[in-house]
Amino acid sequence: MIFIASSHLSLAQSPGRAAGSLPTLGDSSELTASAERRLGDRIAVSIYRDPDYLDDPVLGDYVQSIWQPLMAAARSRGELGTELEERFAWDVMLIRNRTVNAFALPGGYLGVHLGLIGVVSSRDELAAVLGHELSHVTQRHISRLITQQNRQTPWVIGAMILGALAASKNPDAASAAIVGGQAVAVQGQLNFSRDMEREADRVGSGVMADAGFDSRGVTGMFEKLQQASRLNDNGSFPYLRSHPLTTERIADAQARLQLAAGSRGPKGGDADSGKALVLHAMMAARARVLGDPGVDALRAMQAQAQRTSPSGQLAPQDAGALYAGALAAGRLRDLGLARSLASRLQSAVVGNPRAANAADLLALELDLQAGSTPAGAAQLDLANASARADVLLKSRALLAVGRAREVSERLQSWVVAHPKDASAWQLLAQAYGRQNEPLRAIRADAESRAAQLDYTAALDRFKGAQNLMRTSRDNSAAANIEGSIIDTRTRELESLLKEQALQDKLDR
Repeated sequence: MIFIASSHLSLAQSPGRAAGSLPTLGDSSELTASAERRLGDRIAVSIYRDPDYLDDPVLGDYVQSIWQPLMAAARSRGELGTELEERFAWDVMLIRNRTVNAFALPGGYLGVHLGLIGVVSSRDELAAVLGHELSHVTQRHISRLITQQNRQTPWVIGAMILGALAASKNPDAASAAIVGGQAVAVQGQLNFSRDMEREADRVGSGVMADAGFDSRGVTGMFEKLQQASRLNDNGSFPYLRSHPLTTERIADAQARLQLAAGSRGPKGGDADSGKALVLHAMMAARARVLGDPGVDALRAMQAQAQRTSPSGQLAPQDAGALYAGALAAGRLRDLGLARSLASRLQSAVVGNPRAANAADLLALELDLQAGSTPAGAAQLDLANASARADVLLKSRALLAVGRAREVSERLQSWVVAHPKDASAWQLLAQAYGRQNEPLRAIRADAESRAAQLDYTAALDRFKGAQNLMRTSRDNSAAANIEGSIIDTRTRELESLLKEQALQDKLDR
């Protein structure tokens, strides 16, 4: 899905793609990768500030476990060139919205609604959607659509995109966010051209197959969309409106599936496939609960989990029910029931390492939510934690039991490798604060703002750190090094904000 007006393009026939070659449709874009990234940044900063933006490390890790293989496959196939990979953000943002939707934005930003994760039946179906949206970006569909709007300045286009995003949540208020009287035009022209949709279908299917996903995920997703279409789409499937199904698209997908019949299923065999379905059911359940479905829906999830009695091999629906029930009970403050359901889930997923880890993190999360000392906190090994969810949740647990120094030591190395991780920077600020290191705490807080592109707020905090340095009597080598870093970052942000102001004047 893309929130840019589009028109139909002619499909240039091509038998294949060589590494680094132009998209099949021909690259008719006049927008450079750097300019597109700047436009994407403007839109992304508004999304980061939106209350519905969700940085959930557990769901984030799950989506990344699908996204990264897709990126690698696109790279190896020659779909993802070096320039785009280096210049674009490639940031997948989770949106707390129960509608079934996903969208691509300029500059390599992608959005995934929790409703989509909650409704797909497998990671292969989710991979089908992500591969399709990835292909819209790698084929430069977005920049070409922007080029077609060359009578509009990038600033106006960005406002139109934000207005269309607002429309997905509140159609009555959408026109207020779309400047220049363009509301009608945007609402009527949100789709990619048919040729672009066909190209994204074809390229996306190849990417997901090369990434090791089951190509049947494409037809599975089409079946869900087709069912929603027959039910007269009640608004919960905006993906259906921006990616309208046609008999030709469905037939093309089925033909590709027949050609790829010899390479079905994820690598690893049926046992691994079953384990993947259990984990997916748990993550889909998490998405449904975090989507704020309302008290009645949470109580229904809680009741369903209490009726669930797994026996023998754990069915995915039972794992999902227990996970949803435990998380829902935690939200309803029934912490005893939440812990009981989480414990049953932990026992049921023994032998499935990834699902077991997800269940352990759920139990840890529920303890943190209750404000109690996390069970087994003394045995938590933060030094060897590698996944983002492990690092962040275990850091929160160790902060709760007073092990701030251990947290700061682990997070220092983490943010070096992941400088755009705003949540990690924020936890690091808390760890420094509890160790009475205000200068480092302020700097970490500033970096968390910069990671979400709020450069003005970041600069204010860096300047606050400079003021603290002037009044500090700490002349240690560590303080001097920290001061040097703060001075350098302050100059960098001042320069960046000046460049942005100049670019804004040019765009207007």
